[in-house]
Amino acid sequence: MFDGSDTVVLYNELAYEEVLPVNWSALSGNLNSAAAASFTERNVRLLQALAAIEDHGVADKPDESAPDLTRLDYKINLLLDLVGQLVVANRPRPAAVPIRFNSQGAVWQAAAPLPAAGSQGLAEIHLRDFLAEPLRLAGTLTEVSAQGEVSVRFAPVGEALSDLLERLIFRHHRRQVAGIRQPRRD
Repeated sequence: MFDGSDTVVLYNELAYEEVLPVNWSALSGNLNSAAAASFTERNVRLLQALAAIEDHGVADKPDESAPDLTRLDYKINLLLDLVGQLVVANRPRPAAVPIRFNSQGAVWQAAAPLPAAGSQGLAEIHLRDFLAEPLRLAGTLTEVSAQGEVSVRFAPVGEALSDLLERLIFRHHRRQVAGIRQPRRD
């Protein structure tokens, strides 16, 4: 989705833009503080695990004196892909849709039946196939267009989760820009 022409922004902050499985679950009332704390804790662990997995990779120019590290990196990536296939096979995911999100909110293309604007709920964003759990963020739907574009404003996520989301978004953005400037060589 990134065309290299501009930085992706949502609510005046850098945003993550991708095609990912997304689900909206309406809540019957306000999320109690214990449930909110539990979601925050799980989201923090999820993003920490993802950062650790993504940071394990070998640099763009692998050290020729370390071919074993390169082979090990490929094997770990293969293992993660296989685990992801097993997770998806055992836990079907919602359809992947274009989404843009950050710690403030999200915008995505929803399928019918469309949720009602003003309703409260949970946005579940499946970041990677190998992660068993989605990122779960509570919020309020601020707008639902007739074409199915849904906008949600998230409840405050706290400093720790906000920092991890910002790092995830920055890494994603950096990879997109690097991919545009330095095309892959096959």
